[in-house]
Amino acid sequence: QVQLVESGGGLVQPGGSLRLSCAASGSIFSIGVMGWYRQAPGKQRELVAGITRTGSTNYADSVKGRFTISRDNAKNTLYLQMNSLKPEDTAVYYCNAAIRLYTGSTYYNYWGQGTQVTISS
Repeated sequence: QVQLVESGGGLVQPGGSLRLSCAASGSIFSIGVMGWYRQAPGKQRELVAGITRTGSTNYADSVKGRFTISRDNAKNTLYLQMNSLKPEDTAVYYCNAAIRLYTGSTYYNYWGQGTQVTISS
């Protein structure tokens, strides 16, 4: 059984910062691409940032220059440093990972349960 557990969400004022973490645990052989998604009320889930195992990253235009995605492969943990937060960043943030369960297996897609991020004065 594989689990992704996010932490670090909360309520901050505009201009503030938060750091999200996502720890993967369970029967994991290796983890490929990982990413952060978010879903605001009444909107579709969208990709915020992604990172490959070797550290290549991509970002949504709306967060470029403000958010930084990173990972610690030894700890199977994903991070998202969010700076200069805006009210429009308010959403539930979800961790996503492509996980290989054993040598030679395909990658399976897993999601975390989500963590609420609210930007408000």
